[in-house]
Amino acid sequence: MNNIDHKDFEAVIGLEVHAQLLTQSKAFAPVAAQYGQAPNTQISPLCLGHPGTLPLVNENLIRYIIKMGLATNCSIAPKSIFARKNYFYPDLPKGYQISQFETPICEGGYIDIELEGYSKCIGITRIHMEEDAGKSIHDQDPYNTLVDLNRAGTPLIEIVSEPDLRTPEEAYAYLSKIKQIVQYLEICDGNMEEGSLRCDANVSVRQRGSKKFGTRTELKNMNSFRNVEKAIDFEIYRQIELIEAGGKVVQQTLLWDTIKMETRIMRSKEEAHDYRYFPEPDLPPIIVTNELLDEIKAELPELAHIRQQRFVEQYHLSVIDAITLTENRYLADFFEELVSKSGQVKASVSLVLSDVLRVLNEQSITIQDFPLSATRLAELLDLRASDKVSSTAKQTIFNAMLEQGCSAQELAEKLNLLQVSDSNYMDDLVKQVIEANPDEAARYKEGKKQLMGFFVGQVMKASKGKANPKMANELVRKYLD
Repeated sequence: MNNIDHKDFEAVIGLEVHAQLLTQSKAFAPVAAQYGQAPNTQISPLCLGHPGTLPLVNENLIRYIIKMGLATNCSIAPKSIFARKNYFYPDLPKGYQISQFETPICEGGYIDIELEGYSKCIGITRIHMEEDAGKSIHDQDPYNTLVDLNRAGTPLIEIVSEPDLRTPEEAYAYLSKIKQIVQYLEICDGNMEEGSLRCDANVSVRQRGSKKFGTRTELKNMNSFRNVEKAIDFEIYRQIELIEAGGKVVQQTLLWDTIKMETRIMRSKEEAHDYRYFPEPDLPPIIVTNELLDEIKAELPELAHIRQQRFVEQYHLSVIDAITLTENRYLADFFEELVSKSGQVKASVSLVLSDVLRVLNEQSITIQDFPLSATRLAELLDLRASDKVSSTAKQTIFNAMLEQGCSAQELAEKLNLLQVSDSNYMDDLVKQVIEANPDEAARYKEGKKQLMGFFVGQVMKASKGKANPKMANELVRKYLD
């Protein structure tokens, strides 16, 4: 098992992940919740905390968190309540958030992560619902902090892990798995750069073999998976060096500086903040009936780890290829559609893992934005399978299809890439080549079988590349053997 490279200390890491849900409206108000709109255009008196306004629960907030709970092996509470989390900040106009405290809707789950050489089960303490705060903007005015309340009230779920992680690599794998699950469930787009997936890390170190936790620090402002990994790694060794120098770790909230690649103090926290939680008086308890639970279970998609196993068994793929193809739900869907339309598993795997992924990486797009449909690519695979085009021509046609709306057949004709497989034409052509090279033919018959390549090359040259090379091979062998 991989671990931090220190003989005396080990790290203890827990992650708190906030996922912004893909609902059309906010958590407790009938207001649009779309990313990227003009500041303060998606607000209402309820979002602003005006007196006399009453919240109303977005039904999809309930359904989405139950999906996440089921996908992460949590117990779903038959009854849970909302709570008010009180604190004051410029972008929190109500002075509190509607959240959950003592009775989260999802508890006691786990997910399995895979790393090089080992796998590990990571416990999930709880998943609860809450609304997001607004956004303070500090870099657009030299004298004032601006506030955008579009995000205020956006539905969130918070996924709190057990302190089961021991290395930055494990934290990265866990966060990647959470992202994959929410994307498979289609409840969150998982975009850390846009803030729809946010992660805080609690990090402490302790003597190896000790069961007692050390003093933890909380890391914030990590806007990418790699920054989460780097920030945790930095903080682990900062704490170890501090202890070895005779110092003491202080409970603090730290920000990750992406420029200096180091942590800096945001605030000290000798004791936990008193948020004065109390039950939300304006919202009734959430009751999850067996009927609702069965209905949501039936809506769950085939998750990545199950799909990987099926790909290996059904399509006889290698584990590595199955993992790559199922890493993204929509890529896996695209692959299966291509197999269904072409009937060719091996060729579909090769095309998706080489050409399709190459284009996605080069153009920095997702498979949803890929310009070619599975139907059009299936036509290209059919051309190759029927020996109407060569493997080189297939590549040329694929590249041309990215730029033109023609079918694979039309492009093959337009680019003069169709192979000639007419038996009479090929028969005459091979005979002509053999007759034109009597010395080589004699040497072949004397045992110089490597001259087969020479004759096939001459056939291809005489046909200007249009001859079916497989047929050319067979006919050369027929007449020379």
